[in-house]
Amino acid sequence: MSTTEVGAPAPDFDSASTAGGRQTLGDLKGSKLVLYFYPKDSTPGCTLEGQNFRDLHDEFTAANAVILGVSRESIRSHDNFRGKQDFPFHLLSDPEETLCNAYDVIKEKSMYGRKYMGIERSTFLVDEEGVLRREWRKVKVKGHAEEVLEAVREL
Repeated sequence: MSTTEVGAPAPDFDSASTAGGRQTLGDLKGSKLVLYFYPKDSTPGCTLEGQNFRDLHDEFTAANAVILGVSRESIRSHDNFRGKQDFPFHLLSDPEETLCNAYDVIKEKSMYGRKYMGIERSTFLVDEEGVLRREWRKVKVKGHAEEVLEAVREL
C-alpha cells in the first residue's frame, strides 16, 4: 500500500546499499533526494536510465541532490551493474519489496502475453526536509533525467 503523497513526508526506508551497510531517508536530511525505481539491473532501458543519471550526476550534485536507484536485485547484482556502468551514485536492494510497496511501484505488467508483478519505472523527488515534492510514474527514459534535474533546480 502506498504512503506517497506529494507535499507530505516521504516514506522512510532502511535498505541495503551498495555504499555498504544500510541507507535511510534520515541519513539524507539536508540534501534533496532523487529516488528512482527501475525493473532490473543490466537490461537495456534500466541501463540507459542509469547512464542518463550518471551523465548528469555532477549537475545533480551541484544542485545539492543525491541520486539513489532502487530495484529488487541483490547487492551483488547492483555492485556488478554499478561497476560496469561506472555509476557515481549508489543503488538500494529491495528484494522484499518493502520500499517498492511504500512508494506503490509494484504493478501488474505483461510481456509476451504473460502477466506478472514488477516494478513500474518511477522517480520521486524529496526535498531537504524529507517532504515528497514530485513524482513521475510510468517513466519513459528518454529525456527523463533532464526533466528531473530541472525539477531539482526549481526546488
